Amino acid sequence: MSIFFTLAAFIIALGILITFHEFGHYLVARWNGVKVLRFSVGFGQPVFRKRIGKDQTEWVVAAIPLGGYVKMLDENEGRVAEKDLFRAFNRQPVGRRFAIVAAGPLANFLLAIALYWLMFILGVEGIKPIIGSIVPNTPVAQAKFEEGETIVRIKNEAVESWQDVRWTLLRYAVNQSSDITVETTNQRGEINWRQLDLSGVHPDELEGDVLGKIGFSAYQPEIKPIIAEVMSGSAGARAGLMVGDEVIAVDDKTVYDWMEFVPEIQSNPGRTVVLEILRHGEVIQLSVTPEAEIEHGRTIGRIGITPVIDQSVFEALRVMVTYPADEAVRKALEKTWETTVLTLRMLYKMLFGDVSWKNISGPISIADYAGQSAQMGLASYLAFLALISVSLGVLNLLPIPVLDGGHLMYYTIEIIKGSPVSEKAMIIGQKIGLAMLFTLMTFAIYNDISRLTTG
Repeated sequence: MSIFFTLAAFIIALGILITFHEFGHYLVARWNGVKVLRFSVGFGQPVFRKRIGKDQTEWVVAAIPLGGYVKMLDENEGRVAEKDLFRAFNRQPVGRRFAIVAAGPLANFLLAIALYWLMFILGVEGIKPIIGSIVPNTPVAQAKFEEGETIVRIKNEAVESWQDVRWTLLRYAVNQSSDITVETTNQRGEINWRQLDLSGVHPDELEGDVLGKIGFSAYQPEIKPIIAEVMSGSAGARAGLMVGDEVIAVDDKTVYDWMEFVPEIQSNPGRTVVLEILRHGEVIQLSVTPEAEIEHGRTIGRIGITPVIDQSVFEALRVMVTYPADEAVRKALEKTWETTVLTLRMLYKMLFGDVSWKNISGPISIADYAGQSAQMGLASYLAFLALISVSLGVLNLLPIPVLDGGHLMYYTIEIIKGSPVSEKAMIIGQKIGLAMLFTLMTFAIYNDISRLTTG
């Protein structure tokens, strides 16, 4: 995947999310008669600016796309002409100020609903939840699931793809739920009910491959180790491999399908291995030295060949889940609510040490996810945008000074005590808020670097 593609997907995502967040502030400010001086997407040196409207609001796109702001007329930030005092933000009743500040995070939640709605209408492509090999000593193994069963329903919630299964079980795993009824059908069409117990799954174990840690793996059709293509100039080409060759052993270890063959090559970067090849009915031996490549921070071997794949077998496993417009609205509301609740639960558990801070992602990881989701298709990219939009909304509502939630906290105190929070308290709060954000960003960047270096 091109770095330019990843950056483009990341910048587009940031542009959409930031613009909607700030437009929420802008729109409600205008509705309440507050004069808006500047609407900026990004920080730093402006690369585009234009004044528009009766108030000559300055619309700006700045060089650093990691945020944005709406600058309103405010006596706390400069001199205000007497004729414009009634339009200053600080002169508005506390209820109006509360609404203006809350509108930013609210816009993110509304955007998530719209994105999920569009995603459900377009259709979500996935893989049928047919169970592959069972991971031993896991909740799935203890529940006696069998390979080849198809998951149909989890606690009365219909599931049609592995994405549905992953999301549903993640919700229960965060709460360490027990006695989760999972309905399956086997290859003979018989219905089974399994009792899955996730009470022993610690939330800190849920990073990455959630299904694998619970014990599930997706069914993989057998792919015979027959070569369909040999890349020009690759290690395989230099070794003399040809289209139609069938690999039957690596260093005297018999391989029966492609999924057994690949790990043998990946685990030997730079080391010569001997392949037994069936070619035109004869067994021959060829020596090949896999080229070392870095993938997700790990060195693996590659020889530049691809297998013969029966596309019809894989197409039969694909499923496209779509909904009519009215049903999509309900699904979008449910998905946004569930994502919000899950995000808050994860934050709560992180705060009290039940979940590792390694789960915090920084800009590098988010950029990588943006590129991957965009490459997977529009529906995946919309789901990514919606998830980040919810996260941005939740983050901004946290009662941390300098964030929207911090200002809302001040306004709530003002409503209760009948007067604004003192300037001294606000300055102290701002210093605390900046320290907390700096700490959070430090963890996020550290996690990004750690993922790059350790895979």
